[in-house]
Amino acid sequence: MSRLGKKPVLIPQEVKVEINGQIISAQGPKGKSTFNMLEPISAKLENGVLTFTRKDDSKTSKSFHGLTRSLVVNMIQGVAKGFVKELEIVGVGFRAQVQGKMLTLQLGFTHPINFPIPDDLKILAPKQTQVIIEGIDKFRVGQIAAKIRDFFPPEPYKGKGIRYLGEHVRRKVGKVVTK
Repeated sequence: MSRLGKKPVLIPQEVKVEINGQIISAQGPKGKSTFNMLEPISAKLENGVLTFTRKDDSKTSKSFHGLTRSLVVNMIQGVAKGFVKELEIVGVGFRAQVQGKMLTLQLGFTHPINFPIPDDLKILAPKQTQVIIEGIDKFRVGQIAAKIRDFFPPEPYKGKGIRYLGEHVRRKVGKVVTK
């Protein structure tokens, strides 16, 4: 049996979870989210504890058991507290600002990069060198953070670019001129 899949999930007080066949829905202070479970997995809610079981020991059932539990735990955590990714911008003249529903990045190119902010996420730029992405879906927050980072990933010689907060960039030594 899956070690992760058989662990029970404790539901926080502020979150309301409902099971309707193969659909699990959670509602909390940050919003509402639903998840459609795959066929071999079933869920049971008793006294604020959610447990997952599989119908057989086939390879697909085993692989979906722990995955389903992890995705539902992330959904519950998202509607309760939300998820946050922070990016920092390093470079002379590099800056970001939010204008309405558009994130504008100036990264040393000839033109600014305009990135539309999705409706399900909140993007903030409290400083010119900081971008904060908030949302209830862990996958979407990470995906949008990765898309923004891909506009100018950190380069190894000067270290400039967009990086995750706390990310370590390995620096390389530049060209050495010998006489």
